[in-house]
Amino acid sequence: MQVFGQSAKPNIVFILSDDHRYDFMGFTGAVPGLKTPNMDRIAAEGAHMNNAFVSTSLCSPSRASILTGQYAHTHTIVDNQAPLPDDLTFFPQYLQEMGYKTGFFGKWHMGNTDDMPQPGFDQWVSFRGQGTYYDPVFNINGKRIPQPEGSYTSDLLTNEALSWLNSLEEEEPFMLYLSHKAVHSEFQPAKRHEGMYDTLPIVTPPSMYLTATDSSKFYGDIIRAPETKVNYKDIPDWVRKQRYSWHGVDYMYHGQLPFNVFYKSYLETLMALDESIGRVMDWLEEEGLEENTIVVYMGDNGFSFGEHGLIDKRHAYEESMKVPLLVKYPKMVKPGITIDQMVMNIDIAPTLLEVAGMSSTPEQMQGESFVPLLEQKKVDWREKVFYEYYWEMAYPSTPTVFAVRTDQYKYIFNQGVWDINELYDIQKDPYEMNNLIRDPEYKDLSKRLRNEVWDWLENTDGTQIPLKPIRHPKLDHRFQRTY
Repeated sequence: MQVFGQSAKPNIVFILSDDHRYDFMGFTGAVPGLKTPNMDRIAAEGAHMNNAFVSTSLCSPSRASILTGQYAHTHTIVDNQAPLPDDLTFFPQYLQEMGYKTGFFGKWHMGNTDDMPQPGFDQWVSFRGQGTYYDPVFNINGKRIPQPEGSYTSDLLTNEALSWLNSLEEEEPFMLYLSHKAVHSEFQPAKRHEGMYDTLPIVTPPSMYLTATDSSKFYGDIIRAPETKVNYKDIPDWVRKQRYSWHGVDYMYHGQLPFNVFYKSYLETLMALDESIGRVMDWLEEEGLEENTIVVYMGDNGFSFGEHGLIDKRHAYEESMKVPLLVKYPKMVKPGITIDQMVMNIDIAPTLLEVAGMSSTPEQMQGESFVPLLEQKKVDWREKVFYEYYWEMAYPSTPTVFAVRTDQYKYIFNQGVWDINELYDIQKDPYEMNNLIRDPEYKDLSKRLRNEVWDWLENTDGTQIPLKPIRHPKLDHRFQRTY
């Protein structure tokens, strides 16, 4: 047994996935037959944070929020093309100052930064943009190195991470940031997992066909009908129209991929990610570091599988803004607990810094440490989370969206479109099918929540919507290649 990492300071392992839906884990039972033994292991040996949310459900903004502890309108990486400002501080930079060795492995994907090494990391392994599932080219500490033919990115990143851990010197606390490409579309499972879920029945969500038309396709083996009240009249027009788009079930990926294949490929691609988690967990156990290491697993944003007739993310419905979050740390977290308080991606940096020994959260961070929740202490905690998404030229069918969610209600403000806003009682209506926005009984509540959204934006300097020049032709399917 080696003796590195045996410092007084706790080691940190942060594993991030891409587009992993909050309930697509074996132990939740949401997908009967889905097997994720290593995610299940973290939940059994630690905490399942049952209400974890991102402030923006999009790769670059969410990843920047995790690193900075800031909302997208503060760090300004509001979409996947926005440049990375020079004045941001990432939480691993603080860890370096505290004596940690830090390593980044995987997807960075932030605007103009490409795959080049970034501040805060002693070891750097990344790739350009979204990367590829097979035969990637890795940037290793500034040098681009093609990987072997037939190699699989999820496996390679884990290999690189474990190799780096094995290289550390004695008594060096470490922070491993393992940032997977999986399970981003378009999905490609490892060869060993292809066909694994061929016989798994697909159960469609009850909101999948609310916006169906005469030309709509029907998918799945079991079509679930709504069991709660549906307000068909007040479904936003942009939601209806998006059904027949790149991110809609009737024309997904411009008709290139059937829903059933898409669904099962996602599950199969998830398998190598789960195995990666298991390999890291096994390494910690073998090296005797389990007790002194906090392991956090998280998704960078959620994912829709037919709810409201949509796929993908961006919007403010639950399956988009809610993410998986699991935490194991034997010194602090009792095994098998569920934490129901609402936490956010902006809370990750403050939490890990407190675990590492920082006495107070850096002033520029807008998140809060959820260490007291992990310790199951009774503390005053946030009663609402806020959400923002900014319209993108590349995917114009989703408008700018602002939202606030409490334990019972969600208010959605659809900005810049001639359309209706939304209010849902998510306790009575978990699939968000009964828009209450025009119900006189909820008029005062709608007004209060709307004002809270705009107060939040004003108080955090978020009222100036970013605008970037658009010089390329339209890319959406109805008017492709026009200016």
